[in-house]
Amino acid sequence: MKQHAFYVPQDSLRLPRWNKVHRPHQALAVAHSRLLVVGCAFILVFLIIAGRLIDVGLLQGRCAGNTCRGHAMGMTARANITDRNGEIIATSLQTFSLYANARVVLDAKEAALKLSQTLPELKYEDILRRLLSGKGFIWLARHLTPQKQEAIMRLGIPGLSFQQDERRVYPHGELFAHVLGYTNIDNKGLGGIEQKFDELLRAQGGALALSLDTRVQHVLRDELVAGIEKFKAQGGAGVVMNVTTGEVLALVSLPDFDPNQVGKIDSQAEALFNRITLGVYELGSNFKIFTTALYLDRGGDVRNTFDVTPPLRIGRFRITDIHPAYGPMPISTIFTESSNIGMAKMALQFGGTAQKNFFEKLGFFKPLTFQLPELGYPLYPKEWTESTTITASYGYGVAVSPLHLVSAIGGIVNKGIMMPPTLCKVDPTKGLKGKRIVSEQTSQIMRELLYKVVSEGTGKKARVLGYEVGGKTGTANTLAGRTYKKGTNITSFVATFPVSNPQFLVMIFVDRPQGIKETYGFNAGGWNAAPIAGTVISRIAPLLQVAPRHEAPFGENAPQFIPASFRH
Repeated sequence: MKQHAFYVPQDSLRLPRWNKVHRPHQALAVAHSRLLVVGCAFILVFLIIAGRLIDVGLLQGRCAGNTCRGHAMGMTARANITDRNGEIIATSLQTFSLYANARVVLDAKEAALKLSQTLPELKYEDILRRLLSGKGFIWLARHLTPQKQEAIMRLGIPGLSFQQDERRVYPHGELFAHVLGYTNIDNKGLGGIEQKFDELLRAQGGALALSLDTRVQHVLRDELVAGIEKFKAQGGAGVVMNVTTGEVLALVSLPDFDPNQVGKIDSQAEALFNRITLGVYELGSNFKIFTTALYLDRGGDVRNTFDVTPPLRIGRFRITDIHPAYGPMPISTIFTESSNIGMAKMALQFGGTAQKNFFEKLGFFKPLTFQLPELGYPLYPKEWTESTTITASYGYGVAVSPLHLVSAIGGIVNKGIMMPPTLCKVDPTKGLKGKRIVSEQTSQIMRELLYKVVSEGTGKKARVLGYEVGGKTGTANTLAGRTYKKGTNITSFVATFPVSNPQFLVMIFVDRPQGIKETYGFNAGGWNAAPIAGTVISRIAPLLQVAPRHEAPFGENAPQFIPASFRH
């Protein structure tokens, strides 16, 4: 018997008989379903690709000029660094890094020749050695400009590829070298702000605003360079600080380096050394500020006298003065004439314990809290003997960084309130907290004494007409082994202005200046550091909007802490 072609026994599959009639309609429905699924998949893939194109083409392009740039080949954009006025002092530019798959390069010699001709900074032998290595990935050149990338692409060498990259750029070159530090070829911070805030700068976000003022930084470096050349010094450094906020407006250490030249930096050990924060020195007569302030703060009267007849003998040591005087001398004159003997006798009166405790309050026994990794550890004797008390009174036996000195003197002149130094821009409306180190009355007297040093004493060359400069010189012999080398000095001058209501402090540091014809062969701080400080103040005071005054800073209505005859 002839059977139907679509007949299936009902008891085997349990399908209804009408399946034989409607099976073509079922196949058509399945086909439609499959087409629908495939269509949806295509739409989903299209949307993913379109979204990625929008992200790369629009979002990253929109952020290209911003510190919050997108990721490129797995790397996070590094944020800009600006000065207090918003001027960019460190930024990142898009570059291209060239790499190769040596297994794909057809003719290594021809490729090496073409690349060495296109990139003269690369040697033919080095390129050839890498291309013959047989490795699947080798770097050939980092941080190429778009122009060089295009030139290499035109060579048509198989096996070469590019990775989008970033290069850190410092528009002002050496100007901020010791503050900013630099980054290595992989954009990792090495030194300075770049190292201290490496993680923050790598994160997406706005620019990092520092307290620095580019204009003030230019002036400070300019005058230091000129001063070092004039006095034939080995180096120098300087700081400008706002004493009311602790903000560092300028910080320079010379010699310095160009952070844009990454490959040449590691060989410049001396240039990498930050004299302001990392170096620790015996700073000489600047310490007389602390001796006098402590004496006055413990109830001493500025009119008290001490016999300064030389010499003062301590065991086998003799203490003398550069300009010897005989008989009793008032505190005010001991300070302005910078008498070692007078300072030693003042220190012996209040004692070593009080002196050591005061130095500890000033922060002289530990590194500063500051936004740089290069911080020096102060040096001081374990046992505070009578000899230590005497030598420390005029700046020997205790070594601190110049920034320690700036911070402490800033507190002396700022109505007795010491503000922690900072490189971050400060909002003065948020209520700043400092530490009281001396009374407001002591601060007033010290400012009058500092003014007299400049108007009548060893700091005359720092005078700037109209800007009420007060300051103190410092001269210390350098150590040669365990002995001091006479005639080889580290000199400094610390100035504050306007002294009647201090806002700013300038510190100039000169490393081993030479006596010249203009200084009559002398190389003390009053002959070199003081005039540099005066020139710096004359140039930055207008920039800082300090209005000149042409009258005595301490008038008849000033508190009578010092006799009127002293003020005039």
